[in-house]
Amino acid sequence: MMYTTYHLSSAQDINADILDAIKAAFKTKAITIIVEEDDADSLTAEMKAVLDERLDDADAEYVTAESSLNQLRQKYGV
Repeated sequence: MMYTTYHLSSAQDINADILDAIKAAFKTKAITIIVEEDDADSLTAEMKAVLDERLDDADAEYVTAESSLNQLRQKYGV
């Protein structure tokens, strides 16, 4: 299965060149085009809930990023 992703800064950027590129890449094959709004900068409700829970954690349980990475290296050899 072949797929291609186009990231555009605006729907106004869609032009004939993009359509021509899709036609050239997929030729006579059947294709599906899915258009979705890019909201990569926003957090889901679930992500926000996890972050809120972590804010409520006791400071005694806090592990620095460096310490966390060291623990992963020791445990998994990463």
